[in-house]
Amino acid sequence: MLFLLGVLIVAVGVALSIALHEIGHLVPAKKFGVKVTHYMVGLGPTIWSRRKGETEYGVKAIPLGGYVRMIGMLPPRPGDEPGRLRRVSTGRFSQMADQARADSMEEVKPGDEDRVFYKLPPWKKIVVMMGGPLMNLLIAAVLLTGVITLYGLPQIAPKVGALSTCVPTAAPTVQAPQPTCKPGDPKAPSVAGGLEVGDRFLSVNGQPVTSWNQVSGAIRDSHGSPLTFVVERDGSKRTVVVHPAVLDRTTYDTQGNPVTRDGKLVLQSMGFLGVVPGQELVKTPIAQAPKFVWDQTVNTAGVLVKIPQKMTGIVQAAFGSGARDPNGPISVVGVGRIGGEVAAMDVPAAEGGNWLKLAQLVLLVASLNLALFVFNLIPLLPLDGGHVAGALWEWVKKGWARVRHLPDPGFVDVAKGLPVAYAMSVVLIGMSVLLIYADIVKPISLFG
Repeated sequence: MLFLLGVLIVAVGVALSIALHEIGHLVPAKKFGVKVTHYMVGLGPTIWSRRKGETEYGVKAIPLGGYVRMIGMLPPRPGDEPGRLRRVSTGRFSQMADQARADSMEEVKPGDEDRVFYKLPPWKKIVVMMGGPLMNLLIAAVLLTGVITLYGLPQIAPKVGALSTCVPTAAPTVQAPQPTCKPGDPKAPSVAGGLEVGDRFLSVNGQPVTSWNQVSGAIRDSHGSPLTFVVERDGSKRTVVVHPAVLDRTTYDTQGNPVTRDGKLVLQSMGFLGVVPGQELVKTPIAQAPKFVWDQTVNTAGVLVKIPQKMTGIVQAAFGSGARDPNGPISVVGVGRIGGEVAAMDVPAAEGGNWLKLAQLVLLVASLNLALFVFNLIPLLPLDGGHVAGALWEWVKKGWARVRHLPDPGFVDVAKGLPVAYAMSVVLIGMSVLLIYADIVKPISLFG
């Protein structure tokens, strides 16, 4: 039941995000006088619709997108009379563009000639087309700011989150950089010394500590010498003396990946206690929220850039024995599944309970909106970024003509980019179908 509730929350979040994205186009278009005939959330057959004024508002069956239909998206070909098109093209792509122009002109009724999109000044075209992506960015910024300032984000703290049961005697390998316990391994120093889960470190060998890095540094540099910890447990201070073991352990780079040389791990001798750090929620000052949103946007862009190269792994996982990359792309089906798993988690009240799950669901919807924002900035039709690119090019051409005292070059003929738009649509549909299939037959799970 909780799983279905999580899926429902994500589905509603996706639908609202799409609806608000389209409102981001709708409002400025109407403000600038463009006639908008349709505002639809979803694709496919119409489930419900109602006409208000000149616009039909509705919901469609497939919640994988939406659209706002503005008349006159494509300008007539240079030399054509407004509202009339010549049929002289013989090439397949040219005929395709002519047909699209004809379909666009059919929507222009008498009296609507000055309410077409293509006659807008370039800057207004950019405002209309950027309204959708910027709405997604606004949604993400509001949700992220709300979570990090009102609830907080888990951060590593100088406390015991978990204890190892042993000192592993197996040597680290590339396949297993962190060896696991096996029968006969000695007891971990943390357990033998009396540390307990939840202990908060206050000092090490008389030196106050306020971060986990200070604690781990003392353990690593101990070389087996006894460590005297003062910890807070159940509201009182206790002194615990622990004798660290000395192990050759795996070293890691700044990205958290094991360092190797000539195909072998680079090991370093260091103290070992057998303590996993705990986490606690830390609220972020609102003044730092813009930087957090920016960092998340940059990270999202980095993930999207790598999607093409990750599709090979998706194919291998979906149709073969390959494993899914937990950091790889997923479809809305995968997002819904993760939402369900989050809602179904058994989180004790002391660790956040339902509030933690709600925060995770909100972050999931925020991440989806960041992905929509970045994805729609790609300067290719039919994405919003493609229309923005056309408007920018028109702005540059008109500005150059004014500076050089040349005749007005007219409107940029975005219809010439339709072959690219159709090819892009095929690619996007193919990727979506593949990701949905992979998320059904071999989904990414939070719990492996």
